[in-house]
Amino acid sequence: MAETTVKGFFEGLPEKLNAKPEKVAGMSCVYQFRITDAAWNVKLADGKVTVAEGEAPSPNCTITMAEADFLDLVSGKLNGQMAFLTGKLKVTGDMGLALKLGSFIG
Repeated sequence: MAETTVKGFFEGLPEKLNAKPEKVAGMSCVYQFRITDAAWNVKLADGKVTVAEGEAPSPNCTITMAEADFLDLVSGKLNGQMAFLTGKLKVTGDMGLALKLGSFIG
């Protein structure tokens, strides 16, 4: 991935995932991302993805990371499991959903 900003990543995510609906087939949930001072929520429903800036009312899974670590994660420089184990990636809510993130954000 060539995204150089968190905003660029999230703005491009719907197009990327909606082009490959099999990656999110059967998922119905809301992810909340808190990246340094920014917040984004990603809603998966009926094989479609929508992204909005800000906090979701009731997310199923919340991911908290520093901006540099998040950009390393989505570019493949940082392994998600290693980020979690070293405290660079924090998860609240449904851990099962957190484990599915790698299948579609990386």
